[in-house]
Amino acid sequence: MTSPPPPLPAPAAGAGAPGDLTTRFIARLIDGILVGVANGIISIFIFGGFVNPMAMGIVGFTGRFLLYSVIAAAITIAYFALMESNSGQTLGKMLMSLRTEGAGGGKPTMEQALKRNAFYALNIIPFLGWLALLAVYIYIAVTINNSPTRQGWHDKFAGGTQVVKTK
Repeated sequence: MTSPPPPLPAPAAGAGAPGDLTTRFIARLIDGILVGVANGIISIFIFGGFVNPMAMGIVGFTGRFLLYSVIAAAITIAYFALMESNSGQTLGKMLMSLRTEGAGGGKPTMEQALKRNAFYALNIIPFLGWLALLAVYIYIAVTINNSPTRQGWHDKFAGGTQVVKTK
């Protein structure tokens, strides 16, 4: 009878170590501000500036709101998926010295990056999407914090992606 192999050593504290929750949060916050500005500019075109929703009528406002929700979710998902699959880093991750790696190391594939960020599609849900997104953010934070490898639910859903430190 053979004994099980010894456990793998814990990763070093420097480059290649899992990114901690606080640093990842700050990186997402930076990215959220950047994407929010882009989506805000788009909303000006869709809504025609700062307009009283009642002046459009409820049907006109709701239609424009749904259109904006779909476009904003698409822009957000595209930003994260393209940046992560092309370089492994978003602008926020670059500033915070983090990188997303695919399951086997290296950059994540487009499929992995899309799966990892698919939860942003919750923004499409009219009027309550932000609440669903907040719940997912909290769940992701809890799963990152409870994982020895600092992988959140979205990392596991994407097939084992991991955010690591670059320094």
